[in-house]
Amino acid sequence: MSEFEERDEQGGVSVRALEIGVAATIMGLGALVMYDNWRIGAGWGPSGPEAGYFPFYVGLLMLISSAVVLVRALTLRTPRQCFVDPRQFRLVMALLVPTAVFIAVTAFLGIYVTSAIYLAYFMIMVGHYRAAVAVPVAVGVPIALFLLFEIWFLVPLPKGPLETLLGY
Repeated sequence: MSEFEERDEQGGVSVRALEIGVAATIMGLGALVMYDNWRIGAGWGPSGPEAGYFPFYVGLLMLISSAVVLVRALTLRTPRQCFVDPRQFRLVMALLVPTAVFIAVTAFLGIYVTSAIYLAYFMIMVGHYRAAVAVPVAVGVPIALFLLFEIWFLVPLPKGPLETLLGY
């Protein structure tokens, strides 16, 4: 069984396996940041630091700190601990998946309509509110935010077809 498939008696992913996976991922991101900023210029130019100078060193810090975490996870033998059991993981996914859908759908429906759907979903499905309570709140909050941002502060937020239909 590989490190990423290491499981404890409860069937959850172990802390050690997760540390190895996250450290390796962040090391890769740090290396990518370093490479890209070296490509655009990460040295010291005639008028000071080049555009990629500071981001390059941020990537280097990411790489080094993640390497330390990876080495510790690979070498230290600690008692196997479950990071998250299947029940807890389902609870996290019940929040994460709708949030990811909210972010993706915002590009098409706009922030206000998507927020109304998101609020109604969470109030009804997670908060167990009746639709008679959830729907007015789910519609009222985005309307209040629309008035606040679009009318009062004049800050445009992502809009969709409904706002276009209404002339905004």
